[in-house]
Amino acid sequence: MSYRFALFCTLAILAITAPKVAGQATQGGQMSVAIFTEFPPLARNSEILRRMLSPLTQEVIRRRLVASRTVVAEESVDLAKARFVVYVPSHKPAGGYGLIVFVPPWDDARLPTGWAAVLDRAGFIYVSAVASGNDKNVLTQRVPLALVATGEALKSYQIDPDRVFVGGFSGGSRVALRLALAYPDVFHAVLLNAGADPIGAPPDILPSADLFARFQGSRILFVTGALDTNARASDAATAESMSKLCVFNDRTINLPDTGHSAVPPAVFSETLDDLQRDHPADQRRLDACRATLDARLTREVDEANAAVAARKSSDARSRILALDRSFGGLAGRQIAELAAACACGLLPEEGRK
Repeated sequence: MSYRFALFCTLAILAITAPKVAGQATQGGQMSVAIFTEFPPLARNSEILRRMLSPLTQEVIRRRLVASRTVVAEESVDLAKARFVVYVPSHKPAGGYGLIVFVPPWDDARLPTGWAAVLDRAGFIYVSAVASGNDKNVLTQRVPLALVATGEALKSYQIDPDRVFVGGFSGGSRVALRLALAYPDVFHAVLLNAGADPIGAPPDILPSADLFARFQGSRILFVTGALDTNARASDAATAESMSKLCVFNDRTINLPDTGHSAVPPAVFSETLDDLQRDHPADQRRLDACRATLDARLTREVDEANAAVAARKSSDARSRILALDRSFGGLAGRQIAELAAACACGLLPEEGRK
């Protein structure tokens, strides 16, 4: 994501509130179309940008806003116009409901065929936003809508915080992964149905070290049709990128004789069971991988510092940009210090437009 595009995404913003809309019964549970009235803190623009943009992009935006004396509103969608499909099972488990927040590729929110019975059995609430398809902006529409839905569900129902998951299909799956990566303190597992992007490269910027350590413990489930060659290739590339960044708690399910389609009910039931199981980490493997990753980061920071000290502006610039793309929030402090010390045009001057 370019700095200009990130800044543009930050500036188009408005929000209003409105009452809920009544629902209708379906299967054993309750299906409703709702309007939510509150913008939770986790859906505010400042929080989304802090978690989902690279350190350099964040600093460029901050400086430009200060220089232009612009104040950006915290709410990026008009909640009075937003609609959400909510399915609540007929019976609440003793420990509270589970929650799956689903990001669709289409604009009409729907419950995939056959999923209601699975949600009833597992005790999961399902929520999905209308007008959150692939043609909508990720940072100012799809992400905040998913987070508003999450906040409203957590406020309105007794939900087991350890069973709060995010998922999506196709392009929505790619957004779901970005949410899981940026909000691992909210979402403890992610269902990636026929869509994924490698992490540690735009647009899937790594968050801060504390958040990324949580993500390394998240359960990640790829579910893709065996005949969906493009999605299978992206799944493999994403899994490889995760392994290099010490994310090992993933599993792949290939659906036989299936193309690009949503998870069928029987497999959806299996995925919910899998996402809820305890999957203990191989701590020795994780520690060794983290040590290797830390050493790589230290080496690349040292090389960038050497280029800055030698006043090799072009080399320093390329190395700092590479750090920003590859390590993101993991190297937030180092990137900020390098960018400030490097006279290579990475940041606008303070106080100037």
